[in-house]
Amino acid sequence: MPNPFVIGSGPPGTNYTVMKRAFDEGWGGVIAKTVSLDAAKVINVTPRYARLRANANGSAKGEIIGWQNIELISDRPLETMLKEFKQLKEEYPDRILIASIMEEYNKAAWEELIDRVEQTGIDAIEINFSCPHGMPERKMGAAVGQDCALLEEVCGWINAKATVPVWAKMTPNITDISQPARVALSSGCEGIAAINTIMSVMGINLNTLRPEPCVEGYSTPGGYSAKAVHPIALGKVMSIAKMMKSEFDSENYSLSAIGGVETGGDAAEFILLGANTVQVCTGVMMHGYGLVKKLSLELKDFMKKHNFTSIEDFRGASLQYFTTHTDLVHRRQEAIKQRKAIKKGLQSDKDWTGDGFVKESESMVSN
Repeated sequence: MPNPFVIGSGPPGTNYTVMKRAFDEGWGGVIAKTVSLDAAKVINVTPRYARLRANANGSAKGEIIGWQNIELISDRPLETMLKEFKQLKEEYPDRILIASIMEEYNKAAWEELIDRVEQTGIDAIEINFSCPHGMPERKMGAAVGQDCALLEEVCGWINAKATVPVWAKMTPNITDISQPARVALSSGCEGIAAINTIMSVMGINLNTLRPEPCVEGYSTPGGYSAKAVHPIALGKVMSIAKMMKSEFDSENYSLSAIGGVETGGDAAEFILLGANTVQVCTGVMMHGYGLVKKLSLELKDFMKKHNFTSIEDFRGASLQYFTTHTDLVHRRQEAIKQRKAIKKGLQSDKDWTGDGFVKESESMVSN
């Protein structure tokens, strides 16, 4: 990839036209919107998005800090998407195109889908084990990512069939995200992508008393994204990165971070935690495909500031500074002891000064 910025699976990768635009604008890679064998089962509704603004929510003036969607995976025929994958790889042979796939709990279906997407020449596969709404009702998406036994079995099917690298996309809607990530890597996946959206209710309209997004007066919980989820995503990515570093040869696996990236600084934080690449989806929906230029420039500025010449120079550099609360208490106590020791007096006869002689003497009195 020419840079670590990747279009995350969703509307920004929903057809040939928008994926071509992403490549032309300079994105390092594109992950297409998730496909399955039978698109006829996928029926989206409108409206399907809702926004959370800073200050008084509902005001058009407040900055958008949260975004919710109840959108499903691609509703376009699989054959159409496959044809467009092939066309993109023919026109952009040196660019990274990743297929996002999802299927029901059926080994033969997974094998067929993998075979068909690989025939288009895609470079890798991202498995959607994390869509929080709609699909779990069919034992898909987060229903698999939240069940480690099911995840292990399905990952086994997938990796026995796939001949290209496989990323497992993790759900944050789980107590310990490192557990399914561990299972996915142990079952043959080459990488982890995290996080998908956070299950949420965006809000209630206080005039109509109906939930948002409102479809004929009703709604359903959906996936939360944008700036507000960034700290949560950092925590989840940190947890996965620490697990990968301690239990796997992390040089042979990759970590793709997702969650609230709108600036180069946001991306730098993920890379400092160990991410190889950074995905952006909602950010593109809010700011357009040209966002990649801003992200690249800001990341370069950060690198220049610290004299970094490559991503690897600082990837994972901040991971070592995360520890337990017990260790923080110990470190704090040790620091206080050291400061007290210094206050007790001079360390050597050479440290006496003429101007501060009285205070220096007092500093060594015990009563």
